[in-house]
Amino acid sequence: MTPAILTLIGLALIFDFLNGLHDSSNIVATMISSRAFRPQTALGVTAIAHFLGPFLFGVAVAKTIGDEVVQAHTITIGVLFAALIGAIIWNLVTWFFGIPSSSSHALIGGVIGAVSIGAGFDVIELEGLEKVLIALFISPLIGFVLGFLVTRIIFFLARAATPRINTFFRRSQIITALALAFSHGTNDAQKTMGVITLGLVISGVIPGFKVPIWVIALSAGAIALGTAFGGWRLIKTLGGKFYKIRPLHGFASQLTSAMVILGASLIGGPVSTTQVVSSAIIGVGSSERISKVRWGVAEEIITAWIITIPSTGLMSGGIYWIMTNIPALQAYL
Repeated sequence: MTPAILTLIGLALIFDFLNGLHDSSNIVATMISSRAFRPQTALGVTAIAHFLGPFLFGVAVAKTIGDEVVQAHTITIGVLFAALIGAIIWNLVTWFFGIPSSSSHALIGGVIGAVSIGAGFDVIELEGLEKVLIALFISPLIGFVLGFLVTRIIFFLARAATPRINTFFRRSQIITALALAFSHGTNDAQKTMGVITLGLVISGVIPGFKVPIWVIALSAGAIALGTAFGGWRLIKTLGGKFYKIRPLHGFASQLTSAMVILGASLIGGPVSTTQVVSSAIIGVGSSERISKVRWGVAEEIITAWIITIPSTGLMSGGIYWIMTNIPALQAYL
């Protein structure tokens, strides 16, 4: 373990922690707003599920990120440094302003930008990149449509129910919320695992791409810790700015999001939890009444989604260029 690889692991875990801090809002916003859980209870339960998720559902997403997007033998540790630093800065900025941006988009944009400057765009595996981009951009559409349909089905099945059914939807969120937390921990922690394992391959610490158990434990622990601290600015955005979240909305959006994210995780598709949960919330609200959703807030979030990859790509590319011109960092590059 050289200083370079230890620095990479540290940066990756910082990104992972911020990912949990940033994305905890996606998991707990609806269960808090619908009064199914107290805030600290929601965050605590979610953090535990985040830690266990990667151990239960495999590491297919880590392999996609670390082994199918770039040619490992053509890049250096310095490229991964720049990619992570760009993604970390973006996460901090969007967290500070309460913008539910995508940590996944930030990381992918950072990798593309840093690799393009450090080794050239031709070392990027286009088939793997296409798989990543399709998963990132199609999953929100699936979340919206599925959220709309699931809510319609619930309305049909509960058409003769009394208001007491709200108690059922509130209590049932212990299941849907845990499913969502497991799926998020499974998908998002694996992105950090992929980057760390790629660094281990580049450095010759391991001979081929196979995620060590200690990498799984560190990555799962970092995202769980970040989740436990909670991103309160983002919880406010997702939990109330779209529309007033009722128990039914919380149940339907959590169920929808868990199905999309866990399904993608099992086939190795890295998705943005922020996008999927936000689109599911919008789909659920639209199913009840189109005018129910505050579309101005949705437009702001969509704008953040669109600019994240190019912004972090340019930022990470610029960071790598600066690093190459600092003599003290030459040993890392």
